Amino acid sequence: MKFERPSKTLTATASSSSQDAHLLVRETLRISANLASSPPPSVVAPPESRSLEATSFGLVEDQFVDASLRLICYEEVDGRRFKYLAHTNGKKFNKGSNSIRSISLQSRKAPADELISFIRSYVVPEGFPDSVSPSYVPYMTWRALKHFFGGAMGVFTTQALLHSVGVSKSQAMPGAVAINWIIKDGSGRIGKMLFSRQGKKFDYDLKQLRLSGDLLMELGAGVELATAAAPHLFLPLACAANVAKNVAAVTSTSTRTPIYKAFARGENIGDVTAKGECVGNVADLLGTGLSIIIAKRNPSLFTTFALLSCGYLYSSYREVKSVVLHTLNRARFTVAVESFLKTGCVPNLQEGNMMETVFNFPWCKDRPIVLGSRFKDAFQDAKSFYDVEPVFEKERYVVAYNPAKGNIYAVLKDEAKSDDILKAAFHAHVLLHIIRSSKDSQIINENTNTSGDHSTLLPTPSDLQGHVAESYSMVSALYGPFKTKAKEQGWVMSDSLLNPGRARICQQVK
Repeated sequence: MKFERPSKTLTATASSSSQDAHLLVRETLRISANLASSPPPSVVAPPESRSLEATSFGLVEDQFVDASLRLICYEEVDGRRFKYLAHTNGKKFNKGSNSIRSISLQSRKAPADELISFIRSYVVPEGFPDSVSPSYVPYMTWRALKHFFGGAMGVFTTQALLHSVGVSKSQAMPGAVAINWIIKDGSGRIGKMLFSRQGKKFDYDLKQLRLSGDLLMELGAGVELATAAAPHLFLPLACAANVAKNVAAVTSTSTRTPIYKAFARGENIGDVTAKGECVGNVADLLGTGLSIIIAKRNPSLFTTFALLSCGYLYSSYREVKSVVLHTLNRARFTVAVESFLKTGCVPNLQEGNMMETVFNFPWCKDRPIVLGSRFKDAFQDAKSFYDVEPVFEKERYVVAYNPAKGNIYAVLKDEAKSDDILKAAFHAHVLLHIIRSSKDSQIINENTNTSGDHSTLLPTPSDLQGHVAESYSMVSALYGPFKTKAKEQGWVMSDSLLNPGRARICQQVK
């Protein structure tokens, strides 16, 4: 009786546990049957996970391509993207040069596109067209044409030189021929050294000297061609031609960097220069190859040379005209001031450079304004100086007109600074504008006069004093607005490019 109660309790507990076990087994079987009969669910990665691979550019710690590859980072080279994968062994990275794989995310370019990309890498600067100014393309186009015609002409001039040497060789020893050739090259180097004294002119008359250099190059080529017609004059003709061509080479080299600097945007002057020279060399080689083909057909030497020369000179002119410089030298300063006095507006960079005169015949000395002149050139006598000197008492320059020479002279004082030189140049143009306007009105009046006596067109001393006083009033009112409008158009004002003379009026030393 003592153990009856516990026995009943154990029996009841065992019965309850058996029922719970049956229920658990039955529920497990039901859930298993449901899972087996339903289709497997599709696992959709959250948007953040899907976009992580497309947007990640740094190190990625927890991305796996498969069990043995881990994504490290992305890379972009010239617009092409790559991804780098690392081989892993569990949680450790494999070592060695083959443990990293690079996979391109873009399909391979077509052969034509690959060729275009290869050519662009040699002929245009990186970042083109944003890395250069808009005038770069027309300049390089005309430069390539110029080198094309130059390379073509080189074949015919060399042929003429060799023919001349061959003729001379029948009359002289081979040693004499070699000496003639050495003298020819030596004279050219001497001419190059002498012309290098021009120095500063390569900065302020850049376009003018560049075009003059190309004309000299063409002249030298023509003289070389003339040796074929006069082989007995080979040495003097060849020396003269080599001097002209070496002087042209100095001009081209000295003006090359400022021109390329005008095209560069940022610190890429070296890249612009290298690609520009590459374009010139390619065009030169193409011209040489074409001329060799033409020469095999034995065309008329002088006719062919004349046609190529026309192409060379025209390309050279267009090349120089396409350069857009931001600085105001004398030619561009004249364009800016005259336009301002006539219209009240300063031309923009493109217009000012297009209106600039880049070629003047050597015998034409139409320079009506002399900046920084000698005192004896500006004034005929002391009275003409004292007549205008009070007007410029507060200025550091004196502007006068010399009727005997027909020029405007700006005489600078020793205290003159950069802005004073610019103001003197502006004042000289204003005075020239007033005198010309006065002459034009007098010519109109004289045309109505039947006598035809034009002696009264020369301004009298009293007229000159009036013109100087009028010009001073105009300069006081217009010089400030002119500088402001010039800067708004992008012009850089600098007295050094105006090339003022070195003469200065100074006080008497006590």
